[in-house]
Amino acid sequence: MKKTSLMISCLILAFFFLSVDAGYNGSDHVQHDICTVTSGPDEVRIMILKRPSSAQSVRSITFTNNCPNTIWPGTLTVDQEPQLSTTGFKLVSRASTSISVQAPWRGRFWARTGCSADASGRFSCATADCASGQVACNGNGAVPPASLVEINIAKNGGQDYYDVSLVDGFNLPVSVSTEGGSGECKTSSCPANVNAVCPAELQLKAADGSVIACKSACTAFNQAQYCCTGDFITPATCPPTNYSMIFENQCPQAYSYAYDDVNSTFTCSGAPNYVITFCP
Repeated sequence: MKKTSLMISCLILAFFFLSVDAGYNGSDHVQHDICTVTSGPDEVRIMILKRPSSAQSVRSITFTNNCPNTIWPGTLTVDQEPQLSTTGFKLVSRASTSISVQAPWRGRFWARTGCSADASGRFSCATADCASGQVACNGNGAVPPASLVEINIAKNGGQDYYDVSLVDGFNLPVSVSTEGGSGECKTSSCPANVNAVCPAELQLKAADGSVIACKSACTAFNQAQYCCTGDFITPATCPPTNYSMIFENQCPQAYSYAYDDVNSTFTCSGAPNYVITFCP
């Protein structure tokens, strides 16, 4: 009787673990002897495949659109793996959506604005277009100028790196914050409308003459001293310029040029999730 009771308890426990694992698609399974029932020379042993904890291997990134208009976020995976479930999508004003990311992962996110499809069905955007002809960017990055969020997610709950970058110019205010995690885990934000102070030579204008984005000096002039290339390829030879200081003064937490590392790189450990907010 006692043996039968133990066997039933064991089976219930096994069923629980198998139910939990049913939705898991990973391949790193570890065999666990979760219960053994022994009576004299007889032994009943139930072996199951129990997945390791995925809390640190799968992260959530939530996108929130606080802008007054619809945007079309784009995603780019560096090194092309592991791929995300989407490379571009529509996000109406005041809406949020989330995607899952398998660690380790690194890539970037941005928001496209003024998007529409022409008579042939080709999709394009006024700012930060990814030139795919579709809502999905399909591995293409943003065409500058574009405000970027860059995230480098470590494996096993190690130290993540993240930032807001205006190295490719500015089109929308944006922030990236963490949920959970340990360490500094501060919010990186560019809440200002840089378009309002963008000098004429850097302005990207709509057909009605309104400024819809602000180019970086590198994009506008394609000169080595602004792009930190050629003879200006090191931090010592590529200091901030009057143009990069426009971005720096408006958004001191964001990268304003290639070597703006000191105040612009943020870290968080312990497997945090992320929230990217457009127009914070």
